Amino acid sequence: MKKISTLVKAFTADEADTQLRHQLNSKNLVDFIAARLPRGAQPLEEVAAYHFKKPGKMLRAKMALRASHLLNVNKAAAMHWAIAIEVLHNASLIHDDICDGDQLRRGQPAVWSKYGRDIALALGDWLIALSFELAAEAAQRSNTLMLVKLLARHMKTTTMGEAREFNVHGACNWQGYLEISADKTAPLFIAPIEGAAAMALHDVAAKAIGTYFHCLGNAYQVANDIMNFQGDDGALSSGSDLIRRAPNAVIVIFREGLDDVSKVRFDNWYASGRQDNHLLWRNKIIASPAMNIAAIRMQELIDDSERLAEKLPTELVQIVIPIQQMLQHECQKSTGVMKSLRRSELQNY
Repeated sequence: MKKISTLVKAFTADEADTQLRHQLNSKNLVDFIAARLPRGAQPLEEVAAYHFKKPGKMLRAKMALRASHLLNVNKAAAMHWAIAIEVLHNASLIHDDICDGDQLRRGQPAVWSKYGRDIALALGDWLIALSFELAAEAAQRSNTLMLVKLLARHMKTTTMGEAREFNVHGACNWQGYLEISADKTAPLFIAPIEGAAAMALHDVAAKAIGTYFHCLGNAYQVANDIMNFQGDDGALSSGSDLIRRAPNAVIVIFREGLDDVSKVRFDNWYASGRQDNHLLWRNKIIASPAMNIAAIRMQELIDDSERLAEKLPTELVQIVIPIQQMLQHECQKSTGVMKSLRRSELQNY
């Protein structure tokens, strides 16, 4: 099987395809979304326009379009499916910000922070409805009725992952953390390609990419967890996951390294839900090797995902190359000065 690095040239050559380049243009994707947002003095018109003023990287939509291009899927169906996934992802972000209390999203006040929780919740719900409407249109255009069921399945998995996160009463272990992370992050990375494969009658692709994206998605989540303690993830303050008792790789690793007495003290405080002594524990975490070890485990997950990618069929490898590259770049951003860390320095921790 070819190494990923040997297929980068194929990815670059594919970018030269004028039609595909037009589809992947972020402005064209934003324009498509804008045409489907509320209009005519609707209560959600201003709020929806505000949220999509900063549309993000639109990675999931581009994944769906690239996969559809390589698998020769009908272009109109592919566009509707791509936007369905992107809109659902944005709905989840709006709801996440409400639950997490994060006041920033993409460099501007989060929807709930600017317009209130009720209107933000309504917009998230409306976008979920739009997502299923778009998926139904993609299903009609491609004669692939299972698309709507596929979208529902991935939404259910994501929602279950979020519910498990909110239901954690103590600091989970590493395996429990990975399971929660995978359910939250992976489904909307799998869905774009799985939908394209379904429309192209390549249903087997779903099984091939599932394990890969679970692994890469976990690496991406670890990166976000490191940034939470660096204060770079849009939260109100660094270590906000500790305040709200959200599963976080850095917290899990910090707890692993405590002696028995300190572990009992931390577990009792964590389970109580109290916010007193938050700064004490946060500072202990930041001063510990936990973030560095998290960076190492993140790199190990990336390495594992590369090995899994090399076992995919060549046409699927061409699809995941840009995703692998982009997520690796995001992960590297989280490590900062830790990039030069030698694993041997912490092997006995």
